[in-house]
Amino acid sequence: MAKPLLRIQRYFCRKPVRFFSLILLYLTAGSLVFLHSGFVGDSGPGARGGRDSVVASEAGGRASSSDTRGLGIMSRVFKETRRSGRRFGPRWMRKSGQGGYKMAGRGGDYTSSWNRALKGRNAKDVEDGRAKYIGCYVDDTQKRALRGVSFFDYKKMTVFRCQDNCAERGYMYAGLEFGAECFCGHKIQAPNASESECNMECKGERSNTCGGANRLSIYRLELSQESARRYGSAIFKGCFHRPDNVTAALPFSAVIQNMSVDKCVDMCTEREKSLAALAGEQCYCGFPTPLFSLHELEDEEMCLYRCPGEEFESCGNDKFFVVYQTQVQDNRCMDRHFLSARTKHLVALASFPGAGNTWARHLIELATGFYTGSYYFDGSLYNKGFKGERDHWRSGRTICIKTHESGKKEIEAFDSSILMIRNPYKALMAEFNRKYGGHIGFASQAHWRGKEWPEFVKNYAPWWASHTLDWLTYGKNVHVVHFEELKRDLFSHLKAMVQFLGLKVSEDRLLCVEGQKDGNFKRSGLRKLEYDPYTADMRVNIDELIRTVDAALKKRNMSGVPAEYMPR
Repeated sequence: MAKPLLRIQRYFCRKPVRFFSLILLYLTAGSLVFLHSGFVGDSGPGARGGRDSVVASEAGGRASSSDTRGLGIMSRVFKETRRSGRRFGPRWMRKSGQGGYKMAGRGGDYTSSWNRALKGRNAKDVEDGRAKYIGCYVDDTQKRALRGVSFFDYKKMTVFRCQDNCAERGYMYAGLEFGAECFCGHKIQAPNASESECNMECKGERSNTCGGANRLSIYRLELSQESARRYGSAIFKGCFHRPDNVTAALPFSAVIQNMSVDKCVDMCTEREKSLAALAGEQCYCGFPTPLFSLHELEDEEMCLYRCPGEEFESCGNDKFFVVYQTQVQDNRCMDRHFLSARTKHLVALASFPGAGNTWARHLIELATGFYTGSYYFDGSLYNKGFKGERDHWRSGRTICIKTHESGKKEIEAFDSSILMIRNPYKALMAEFNRKYGGHIGFASQAHWRGKEWPEFVKNYAPWWASHTLDWLTYGKNVHVVHFEELKRDLFSHLKAMVQFLGLKVSEDRLLCVEGQKDGNFKRSGLRKLEYDPYTADMRVNIDELIRTVDAALKKRNMSGVPAEYMPR
């Protein structure tokens, strides 16, 4: 044994390079094994969504690993339940197979937390502001009771999963059938059935009922009142009085035999108009203009006249129009460019993080036609079209500059400012979601229930107040905009912002903005926690901060914070 060892020793003494070569080969082999195990791990159950689930591949950071595993088990197939020849589907749908549809990009099961919280409780007894059970209805495969999108999950369907998926897409009703099928719609187009006929347990929640054989358990989605009501690919805008000069307001029209919503929407889409207005057998197409601004809604009962070609649809009449927004993009506000001449007057678009700064930038760019800049650089925002993101904030080529900075020196660098303020309870949660889930993602349940959330509130809540107070104290010319008021009355508040920026207001551009106000950075408001994340102590502190900010605004002869901020 000694002789072979002696020979090896002499070999490496004579050839030390070979010794180090063997060490290098050993380390390389170990690295390759490590990398291989990493790739194998990524393709395991926790990552099956990339191939097995349509939704999980798109969820990204929005879902926790446990959520992704759950979604990987069963892909969710969506399909348009209106006539198969429908040519214009929602943007988040794409054709798949024989006329069916698969979800493309907006998936994500946001209701897993609801299911845990409400486990063992009958969904018919739960009215928490999300949905209200309204009864059992007849369903027919040839003429569906709910005619929006649908999806099936024969292993894990629950009432709350169906409700959330329909509500996220703006539908007013969600219905469940056969224990595993979910249908969405903006109105019920079938008669009632006996409650005893909705007798099938949900596949993923046996304590609840999910319809029956050709019978739907239907819920009205209260949260969808904040969202768009859809009809196939079109968005229902409401009932409106006939404009005084209808040919100028809606220049394209035609008489359609056996009129239906589908036929009018299709005609206006083919003419590349964003509005379809039904008036009996007459269909009008056009864009929102000062002559027909869609700002004066009428009672929907004024438009309840049956369509000749569809029994359950309303087609309006000569005096009251039923209006839908088609999938055609209104391009009147899409052109954007840098200022033609550099300006030395720097305007800040200031806000606490989570107060809607990115959304405000989107609105300002569309309303003015000029890019906005940023005190920072965010590559994801640049890639989404905010081209001013790359410019130095002092370049003078942008109409205003996003900033979250506070403090005397930073604020005095600007000549004037638009100060965005949002309810701190909403702003803190929005920023926490952004911090742990990205611009339109969500923090996981582990983050909400862990130590991160209390620590975040402790550090960020005082900043919400100090940020506003600093800008009110050191800002040279401050125009205050409350997020909630901008959302409620976008036209007038955005108009005031454009005027503050020293630009001429184009009402056509503002009306165009209203039709595409959400942009690419609207986080769905429908992924609700099953509990209030704020403790009593947190609320005491935040309420005191709200009162402080309210007093500071009033001291400067400004309106105080909106009523919903104030503690009750």
